[in-house]
Amino acid sequence: MSENPEIFADQLLGYTLPTRNARGRLVRLDRVISEILSAHAYPPSIALLLAEALVLCALMGGLLKGEGTQMTMQAQTEAGAVRLLVCDYRGGEMRGYVDFDRAALAELGANPSLFALFGTGYLAITFDAGPGKRYQGIVPLEGDSLAAACERYFVQSEQVLTLIRVAVKSGPQGLKAGGLLVQHLPEGEVGRERLHVRETNPDWDHVQIIAGSVSHSELVDPGLSMEAILWRLFHEEDEILVQTGEILCKGCRCTVEHYETVIKRFSPEERDEMRNDAGEILVDCAFCSRQFKLNI
Repeated sequence: MSENPEIFADQLLGYTLPTRNARGRLVRLDRVISEILSAHAYPPSIALLLAEALVLCALMGGLLKGEGTQMTMQAQTEAGAVRLLVCDYRGGEMRGYVDFDRAALAELGANPSLFALFGTGYLAITFDAGPGKRYQGIVPLEGDSLAAACERYFVQSEQVLTLIRVAVKSGPQGLKAGGLLVQHLPEGEVGRERLHVRETNPDWDHVQIIAGSVSHSELVDPGLSMEAILWRLFHEEDEILVQTGEILCKGCRCTVEHYETVIKRFSPEERDEMRNDAGEILVDCAFCSRQFKLNI
């Protein structure tokens, strides 16, 4: 195991099981969730949904390597109480928001199912791994959770067997959330095309059973380090390699300078159409609920 200080929250932990041809990521979110949610007055069910999405975003975004890479997850429907959920991950920076129909949500009760929230919707996952390396997969929003839809994405779009577990807990100190991801990579981590997936494999069957035994309470226990979770799960393995991952933080990239650069791409006539009665161009950032006045 790693000799570095143990990780308890807001940092990724990567791990590899060389003899089992498996790799994974482990994360627990604390301060990051509080900072992202503080910009919105979300009802409990929406806050729980976004917390789950942010855990998934960290787990999947943490698979990317290289500066400037980004992973974006978008869940959308035309008929559900939730119209749009978006979150992304770039170099440890995370952001996310949910657009929803408050009246429709109120009719669903305290603990609505995924189908109740989205109806017939879809999940789009996009990996930007560098110039000319943009990959997107779209899967239906089916099953009991966003995690189940993400598992389906990896099998259908990347032909990689994947198990994901996510836990979210609401308490006096706010939301705590954690998650574990593990993948079977018989062809290595990078650089090879996987033309098919062997759904039955002794190594993967073993890893899937062991990793799937992680409990909800372990994932959100603030007093249990993530290294301790890995030890509990895999201490009988021949070898486990642990890699300290990126420190996580709220990373909304909205600035006046950014928006002015974008708006200047429009013609003067188009910019005039954007102005309000006072002649100002105002831009709202959905991620952080801030409004920016542009001086152009």
